[in-house]
Amino acid sequence: MGRLDGKVALITGGARGMGKSHVRHFAAEGARVVFGDVLDAKGAAVAAQLGPGCCRYVHHDVTSETDWATAVAAVLEAFGRLDVLVNNAGVLKFGSIADMPLADFRHILDVNAVGCWLGMKAVIGPMTAAGGGSIINISSVEGFTGAAGLSAYSASKFAIRGMTKAAAQELGQFGIRVNSVHPGGVLTRMVIEQAQTGRDGERFLGSLPLGRFAEPAEISRLVAYLASDESSYSTGSEFVADGGLLSGPGY
Repeated sequence: MGRLDGKVALITGGARGMGKSHVRHFAAEGARVVFGDVLDAKGAAVAAQLGPGCCRYVHHDVTSETDWATAVAAVLEAFGRLDVLVNNAGVLKFGSIADMPLADFRHILDVNAVGCWLGMKAVIGPMTAAGGGSIINISSVEGFTGAAGLSAYSASKFAIRGMTKAAAQELGQFGIRVNSVHPGGVLTRMVIEQAQTGRDGERFLGSLPLGRFAEPAEISRLVAYLASDESSYSTGSEFVADGGLLSGPGY
């Protein structure tokens, strides 16, 4: 414990699922955390459990430039600096290209890709003022390979992968590192709910060398490593945690 002592982090989509796990793990590792979501009741409950000394919640729609400015201001007001951004907020929806409404496709891109880009843009100033920082963009194995029914989700996650590399090139001069994390199947409510209407779960598990979904905490430990000084020479890189999914011929 203490890997993130002295760090101040902003985490998006922190009210449930992987984001909630990231918030808790960062706090346990010594970070002070401001996290946002649109699920205000759930977010406030998580913040209350952790306490105001290490954790604050703000309403945060990642597609809104105004909300990004408000969230960054809340971090600086509460803790005086910003060292880490975890672009975790995301949505997942199955639908074939033939059947998916354009509005759904655009919504997924707006939240997953545009929200990530707005986040990186919003933190450049305060991270530069702090002498550098670490941006961790949560992509997916779908940022490497497509799947039927996930054209919008895959497009957004490929976009995150590309933006991460471009941002690493631009922001290294300011001491800001930018990396992407690519989880495979993770046991969160969002994934479980969507899996019921999409890909066959048993077939997916059968394609994994480890034979199981990840627990959210297993991804949070990787994210914390990238937030810490232990990863000080890693930028523009892709960190995969997929149970071996991408090592095989597909599923």
